Amino acid sequence: MCHSNDSRPPAAPTGGAVASHGPIRLSTADGFDFPAYEAIPATANGRGVVLLPDIRGVAPFYRELAQRFAEAGFHTVAYDYFFRTAGSDARGDDFDFRPHIARLRREEVVAQTAAAAARIDGRVFSVGFCLGGGLSWQLAASGIGLAGTIGFYGLPHFVDEVLEDVAVPQLYLLAGADVATPPEAFQALRERLDRAGKTYEMHTYDGAPHSFFDRAQGEWSQACDDAWRRILRFTAA
Repeated sequence: MCHSNDSRPPAAPTGGAVASHGPIRLSTADGFDFPAYEAIPATANGRGVVLLPDIRGVAPFYRELAQRFAEAGFHTVAYDYFFRTAGSDARGDDFDFRPHIARLRREEVVAQTAAAAARIDGRVFSVGFCLGGGLSWQLAASGIGLAGTIGFYGLPHFVDEVLEDVAVPQLYLLAGADVATPPEAFQALRERLDRAGKTYEMHTYDGAPHSFFDRAQGEWSQACDDAWRRILRFTAA
């Protein structure tokens, strides 16, 4: 799981402006109230993003990333899928995420994502990281109207659980030196996706470590820039 330090996300290449950003409250269809963070672009591109973070929740990195997406024209909402069981979106270094993973329910993630997506006009994509990456890919089978799902170095078993029901395009952005989710596991997943006739893109960054996109490591800046360009192309298709 991700334990990297908060760092500034790769810069959006568009140089756009953010009209507003800050905390909001959302409610699921069954009335569950939860916090989120929203960034609204000054000039919208007709697309939006629901951000699913790693186990840190909506940490400073993800708030800044939401703003970067907004600078590129995406109306963006980030939320913490552990809030339902943790009761707080504050994350200290001593946060024990394991009990919360055990209590995580797919239908609850779907409901919260649907509530976040409902804030956004236009085509909406999910973008997730680490645990959130696997959850994002899984949302391709949610039936809540997403245009596509994007994940960084998530867990492939989340896809296997719903593979036959995957109904929208997926983008996989993977770390070649990932010890948590080794490339071999994704090669096997690639074969299963191909057999099932699913639409997806899968790219592995050779030598990159788990969490390369949110680490303060200049040596992976080219991989981060390439991943950003792939997201822009994928969402524009």
